Amino acid sequence: MTTQPHVAIAILNYNGKKHLENYLPFLVNLSYSNYSVWIIDNQSTDDSIRFVNTNYPGFKTIINKNNGGFAAGYNQGLAHIEADYYVLLNSDVEVSKDFLGPVIDLMERDKSIAFAQPKILWLRDRTKFEYAGGAGGVIDALGYPFCRGRVLETLETDTQQFNDNKYIFWASGACMFARVSVYKELNGMYPLFFMQNEEIDMCWRAQNLGYKNAVCGSSVVWHLGGGSLEWENPKKTYYTFRNNLIMLTRNMPVARLAWLIPLRTGLDFIAGCRYWLSGKANIGKAVFSGNIAYWKWLFGKKHNGKFPAGRGFINTCNGIYKGAIVWQYMIKKRTTYTQITNNEIT
Repeated sequence: MTTQPHVAIAILNYNGKKHLENYLPFLVNLSYSNYSVWIIDNQSTDDSIRFVNTNYPGFKTIINKNNGGFAAGYNQGLAHIEADYYVLLNSDVEVSKDFLGPVIDLMERDKSIAFAQPKILWLRDRTKFEYAGGAGGVIDALGYPFCRGRVLETLETDTQQFNDNKYIFWASGACMFARVSVYKELNGMYPLFFMQNEEIDMCWRAQNLGYKNAVCGSSVVWHLGGGSLEWENPKKTYYTFRNNLIMLTRNMPVARLAWLIPLRTGLDFIAGCRYWLSGKANIGKAVFSGNIAYWKWLFGKKHNGKFPAGRGFINTCNGIYKGAIVWQYMIKKRTTYTQITNNEIT
């Protein structure tokens, strides 16, 4: 009998005992035979690790030296884990008993797939797709990410319309399957990001090297998540706007960046003003701060002046909508993935 590839399910934790209590039980006795569960702790101050060690002695724990957020936190922890595949799993995700098998089978059949995800539904309303991943991440021509089943702040109802397997632009960090060899080849996620856009950047870099990313529609998990509330958090807003610009600069061809960065920073300025004038000055300030931090990064030394080489973007990457999502959503009032893309995304 052929041994299944070893899958290491890794949960990054920071003061998340409540989530661990609620969702670790679903990781016991999965239908997949060769898996391990790891809790990577970012210096929690609660008794999360004691809870795991007491109640789940078969699960393994790693305590990071510091809290490096999502990106550096996973990089530090995963460096200690040997496996064929990682599954980066948010602590607030409920998994189905058989969620591993279909995705691993897909990645075993197609060795070009670096990162993949299952279909991610919303735990608060299981009929809808969840904000942080939906049925696979895509991106528009201006570098704005969205999902099959989730366009900006609109969550679509799951009517089995995305039960297929498909190449996508990025796989969600809420439940990301990673081919370990590629994760190491890419040196993991960009630590500076801390949170927001780190998995998109990594998936993009994988495509720049000729790999693909995919969604497996026959596997499903349910994510509690925060939905549009994420935009109401100034810290997350800051990282979202800063990191998106950094991601574009790290991955796009220079000729495209020459006109795109001025356009994007102008659109960000408008967005910041709209927040400010609508009474959300703290969110507007975060948008402006994120843009200022981007320019400091660009002319600073944190990136050592080196960027991965973009391979062409529009013609070489999967999961790109060649139009502008903001125009379709805000002006034309098209709010679903199919309305906007007309299934034109390859």
